[in-house]
Amino acid sequence: MNSSQPNAEAVAIKKDKIVMVGTNEEINTWVGKTTKVIKLGGMTVVPGFTDAHIHVADFGMFLTWLDLKNLNSIKEMKKKVRERTRKIPEGRWIIGHGWDQNRFSEKRFPTFRDLDEAAPDNPVIFYHKCGRVCLVNSKALEFSGVTKKTITPSGGIIEKDGETGELTGILRENATDLVWKTIPPSNEEEAIEAAKLACQKIVEAGVTSIHWIVTSSNEISVIQSLQIENKLPLRVSIIAPANILEQTDSRDKWEEILGVKVFVDGSLAARTAALHEPYVDASATKGQLMYSQQQLNNLVARANKNNFGLVIHAMGDQAIDMTLTAFENVLINVPRKNIRYRIEHASVLTKELIRRIKNLGVIVSVQPKCVISEFLVWSAVDRLGPGRAKLLYPIKTLINEGIVVIGGSDCPMEPLNPLQGIQAAVTRQYFPEQQITVDEALRMYTVNAAYASSEENIKGSIDERKLADLTILSDDPQTVPPSKIGDIEVKMTIIGGKVIYKNE
Repeated sequence: MNSSQPNAEAVAIKKDKIVMVGTNEEINTWVGKTTKVIKLGGMTVVPGFTDAHIHVADFGMFLTWLDLKNLNSIKEMKKKVRERTRKIPEGRWIIGHGWDQNRFSEKRFPTFRDLDEAAPDNPVIFYHKCGRVCLVNSKALEFSGVTKKTITPSGGIIEKDGETGELTGILRENATDLVWKTIPPSNEEEAIEAAKLACQKIVEAGVTSIHWIVTSSNEISVIQSLQIENKLPLRVSIIAPANILEQTDSRDKWEEILGVKVFVDGSLAARTAALHEPYVDASATKGQLMYSQQQLNNLVARANKNNFGLVIHAMGDQAIDMTLTAFENVLINVPRKNIRYRIEHASVLTKELIRRIKNLGVIVSVQPKCVISEFLVWSAVDRLGPGRAKLLYPIKTLINEGIVVIGGSDCPMEPLNPLQGIQAAVTRQYFPEQQITVDEALRMYTVNAAYASSEENIKGSIDERKLADLTILSDDPQTVPPSKIGDIEVKMTIIGGKVIYKNE
């Protein structure tokens, strides 16, 4: 990823730094009696990937859930539930994910009765493979207080039997939150173990640095505990919740925090992303704003004053407009500090918004697999209309304008694998004029991500004096068919000159 030396044969590492990049002959001069030489036999080395948007704590807990993806019947589902109930105490939640009724031999949706039969004394919640649909049992409904008289939340469905009016146990979209919010949080020991598990999986995916999106100060404590125990195998930058500003008056006390995350609106999937014009398929709504313009201006100014970076979640064009106005307000009225402003998602754009993003030097953070889901799963064209959808996640346009675009997974909502994200960005089917090159996609996860964390001088490319963070791949993403990029295997992950993961 060094434009002046795009390819090389070998690399030399001393301690945790790269000391030379060049030909085999040149690198051989560094080889001594105690040198460890790794011969790759034609495999490809790239800078260690950075995942710029990942929910590590959620991913860790997700890894402890029951995996239901390969079930072929409701009978098999019941068997899985019974096996779990024998290992946990009565009353403990059972959580699973990935079921698909289209695979089931019974040719029907499961119901709460199926789960009650297998787990009468444990609350159960199983998420469908598409995410925002879940199946729950009677205990889960009881614990969450959901009955057939419960008012259905906006943007959600509490499914009922068409003949009897009784609940089926299926909840959709925002109605899934009725149960999720009642599940007790993990204790610290469980959270630490789950985070360890997640970090190991992340390293196995070839990721050497992450921007860890944190939801609470307790989660920061988990990170700090792992650091003290020397149990963090990769490099971590924290994206903290906005309420951190109420707990400290200076970032100096929180050096590991890259920025604070502020939600200006919701999501397109739930029609809560804030738009200037109504949704095409729901003309009564334009989405939902979390702040007034003045409140957002004040929050951005306060973060800047306290030297915190900003990671602003803004999906709809109105939310993006407000965010840019708040940034402009700070840049005009307050001395600019060495802080890089960043918009998370920046989904529904216009030519004018793109111009303002460019003028301000704002970074845009996208998750390419989420882009595919917006079109394929959440029917973005139907919700926005083709005119607005044409500039939905216009990654190629942003790059052509010289805007820094960075990539992440949004794991566990989407797959962790950065190579799948690269493939999604390169092979995009919806508005294919926004497809990008493999080189551009790689830069989102390497050079550009390092810039976003103000680490471009030490990370992001295979250069002398930079940290020896490398990912070894079975094949070259530049030469395999684009549709096969996601199938490339990670053979080794090196962080600071140490082999952290090796695929035997």
